[in-house]
Amino acid sequence: MTTELSYDAEEYVEAIYKLQKRSGIAKTKELAEELDVVPGSITNTIEHLEKHNLVEHEPYKGVKLTAKGEALALYIIRRHRLAERLLTDILNAEWSDVHENACKLEHALTEDVIALLEKKLEYPKVCPHGNPIPNEHGEIEEQECYPLTEVRLNELCKVVKISNENREKLQLLANNGIKPDATIHIVKRRGTRIILCVDGKERSLNCNDASSVWVKPLEAKK
Repeated sequence: MTTELSYDAEEYVEAIYKLQKRSGIAKTKELAEELDVVPGSITNTIEHLEKHNLVEHEPYKGVKLTAKGEALALYIIRRHRLAERLLTDILNAEWSDVHENACKLEHALTEDVIALLEKKLEYPKVCPHGNPIPNEHGEIEEQECYPLTEVRLNELCKVVKISNENREKLQLLANNGIKPDATIHIVKRRGTRIILCVDGKERSLNCNDASSVWVKPLEAKK
């Protein structure tokens, strides 16, 4: 990729991509929450991205990536998720800590280094949290899955990915045995909390945390 951006601007591009995939557009308020910044600080960066033809701003709606912006987002995500695999698979870093550290490491990875790293890692398809890694052509293969909050009672599922990679969120889920490939089903719903069975052990999560856990049924949905 030839477009060179600051660390912060790249974080914006990646966040816009994720929100756009989720909601069709990245609203200013949601973008501020995703990046943990105040809404008023977003304007200058968005204008900067517009000048590079990376985003289109729709007043009172939000921003969307252009084709150029989406290609850059996938390149950034590819670097980031391979950096996470480097940290967990080679350096034995804690699963819940690698997202933030990869954010810093990824900017030092050139395309040549990325190719060598991918070969060393034997071409992984997903990051440590189960999210797909785009290939060198910017193609990304998403598994069919849905949030845990949409699961029916006693529907046996396998965890596919964790969509929110915040350290505290990942630590909470790990402490409850919730990682990719874990077997899980909902025992009951109790207000804003969900009682789960995770690999045979009873656990409890609030609905907000559970919405970050994406699963697929072990038996076809009827």
